[in-house]
Amino acid sequence: MAVSASAVKELRERTGAGMLDCKKALDETNGDITKAIELLREKGLSAAANKAGRVATEGVVESYIHAGGRIGVLVEINCETDFVAKTDQFRTFARDIAMHIAAANPKFVKREEVPAEEIEKERGILKAQALNEGKPEKIVEKMVDGRISKYYEEYCLMEQSFVKDPDKTISALLNEKISAIGENISIRRFVRYELGEGLEKKVDNFVEEVMAQAKL
Repeated sequence: MAVSASAVKELRERTGAGMLDCKKALDETNGDITKAIELLREKGLSAAANKAGRVATEGVVESYIHAGGRIGVLVEINCETDFVAKTDQFRTFARDIAMHIAAANPKFVKREEVPAEEIEKERGILKAQALNEGKPEKIVEKMVDGRISKYYEEYCLMEQSFVKDPDKTISALLNEKISAIGENISIRRFVRYELGEGLEKKVDNFVEEVMAQAKL
């Protein structure tokens, strides 16, 4: 199958590997990005490949509280040594991730965490929408695949555009930090609380508010 330029770009952002290596990996795995990532790591071509297998049990639990206490985030970010965990570079990265989570409201760290039943339910809804739009059935599956990719980009932290630099995904930012710091780093888990969540209330633009506060 033909590998799209967007798939190559996504794989490069998630691994830090070269464009040609990403293209070859996708060709060998029939466009399966998850398998392509594994293949690049097996070959040692991922920028973080040599560090990814190393144990990362140190780190921090960073917090971010939005002005007025309306949104609160706790995120656990791991590294290999206590020394790195105490550096300004690592702590700044952790604060940026916590702030991003407050603004962007992801539901999962990575796409592998999304329950299969949720994706199947979403595929069913998207397929019905495409058919109702009058799209030819032969191209509906491709359309659904594209929209599922958008779903991952919206709800998976690693695939979201970084709020402070929209041209860069969180995955790409993480790989940059791994290369710069020289240790394996992983965003393990997070929890986000929003005041009155689940209760009826007016809708506010928290992304703009969080970003405005970050610039103070």
